[in-house]
Order: sequence, then structure tokens, then C-alpha cells
Amino acid sequence: MSRTINEIKSPVAEHMAVFETKFKDAMKSSVPLLDKITNYIVKRKGKQIRPMFVFLSAQVSGEINDSTHRAAALIELLHTASLVHDDVVDDSNERRGFFSINALWKNKIAVLVGDFLLTKGLSLSLEHHDYVLLGIANDAVREMSEGELLQIEKARRLDISEDIYFEIITKKTATLIAACCAAGTASVTTDSATIALAKQFGTLTGIAFQIKDDLFDFGNDENIGKPTGIDIKEKKMTLPLIYALNHSSWAERRKVINIIKNHNEESEEVKKVIDFVIAKGGIAYANQVMHRYKDQALELLQQFPSNPARDSLGRLLSYAIERKK
Repeated sequence: MSRTINEIKSPVAEHMAVFETKFKDAMKSSVPLLDKITNYIVKRKGKQIRPMFVFLSAQVSGEINDSTHRAAALIELLHTASLVHDDVVDDSNERRGFFSINALWKNKIAVLVGDFLLTKGLSLSLEHHDYVLLGIANDAVREMSEGELLQIEKARRLDISEDIYFEIITKKTATLIAACCAAGTASVTTDSATIALAKQFGTLTGIAFQIKDDLFDFGNDENIGKPTGIDIKEKKMTLPLIYALNHSSWAERRKVINIIKNHNEESEEVKKVIDFVIAKGGIAYANQVMHRYKDQALELLQQFPSNPARDSLGRLLSYAIERKK
């Protein structure tokens, strides 16, 4: 799978290598504790999917430049800050197989580190007068916060409709990938229509990406094997579950909602919900919707100039919904 990512990254591989160094520099601090923590964050970086979206989006429409590198660093700093804060909110002790910041240094320090990363990203843009990039990032952070709060609000009642579900995932997940594509494009062109097109591609991709995450919770031959039920335990209303509930009798619906509300820590009860969703066609429906968003994104991508970066964006989208974890 990593080889596939390297192939996708190939049109911008040299720029990504330079970015790694610049990103480390962007995180530096004169406070020893902060420097120690930010070094730990850099060491446990993932596949760098989001910076890849920035660089590929830029190269589709122009030539990668210093502004593109700042756009990638800005988005990655904001994303990292949001992950650090999320771990505090979720009381999570792990992130990508590593101890989370709050697990190692406690909540107070983790919140402050998140704030530091956020301001580092904003300062980077202000210092270079990248006001368009700053605007894109500001909108993304606002929408991500709104999405999280909307999800928390609706989780209390478990009455999410598909419309509300799509509003939540568009704000919470798709918004960041949309910001990657918009920021990358804005770093090489001032044409508002092209930037808007890139943002829409990112939004469609992000929605498909999140539906894939939903499917991981139920696990089948098309996904990851064993079901996890983590979303059910956390009372998250995912697309397969929403569909299944909407196609059930009142009695079935009441029984499943009672399990999610009151027995969500019991493995056998969670398995009943998973079996219910599969039996009602929730998995098949979510797969169908995910591929519909993928097809819309690929169709939109055809409006950009044909080049290796555009091909890689399409392959990156396919990778996002075919991944096994």
C-alpha cells in the first residue's frame, strides 16, 4: 500500500521531501518542552495525505512555489492542532499506534500545544501576507468546529437524518480536504472559478473518504474483515446505520436505539447492531453512495488540464476509498 502512495506522490515527490524539512522548521520553538513535543509529533507523522492534496492541486493548475509550501504547512499545522485537541475531547490515549500528546503530557499541556500549532500556522500566513490562504484555513477551522458540535448535539438524541449526517461530515471531514485542494490551487492562481472548482473536488472526495471510514466500523469482505463497532460504542450515527434505521419497523428501531444508548459497551449487543445494519442493506447502500461521490469527483476533475498531477489526484481519490485501514 505504501508503494501505491509513493507512486501517487511521484509528480510532487521532490517538493514533498523539501516540505518535510520546512514543516519541521515551522514547528520549532524556543521553549524546550514545546520543542520536545513537536519533535515527537513530527516523528509519528502518517502518510501525509493532506499535504499531498495541496501539492498535487497546485501542480494541476500551475507551478509549485514558496506559497504552495506555506499552504501545505498551514493546513498540516491546523490539522495537527485539531487532532491534538480531538484526543483531549475524546479522552483518547492513542493516535496511529502511538501514545497521544495528552496521554504523555496530560490534558492542559496538550490543549496549549494545540493552540501553539494553530497560531504557528496563522503566523506563517500573516508573515507572508497570504491572506487568501488564511481565509481558506479560517473557514475550514470554523466549519470543522461547527461539525463536531453538531455531531455532539445530535448524538444525544440519535435522531440524525441523512441530510444532517451529510451536513456533519461535510463540515467535520470534507472541509479539510476541500481546504487542501483550494489552498494548493490558490497558491498558483488567482482565478476564483478554478479555486472554487478545486474546493468542490476536495469536498466530494472528503465525503467519499468519510463514508469509507463509516464502513470500516462494520467490516466485511469489501472492507477490513472483522467489524470494530467503535462508532456504535461512541454513539455515532453513520450512514449504514441511518439507512438501516430508516428502513426498519418502529419496534426494530426502538430496540436498536436502546442498545446504542444503554448497552453500547457490551460486545454481544454491539454485534447485534452490526448484524442488523448488514441485514437491512446499510453496507451495500453506503458503498453505493460512496462510489457515487467518487464518480462525481472524478467527473469534476476532468475539467482541469490533463497532466500527471491530475492523474495522481484521481488515483489518490481511489486510494482513499479502497484503503484497508
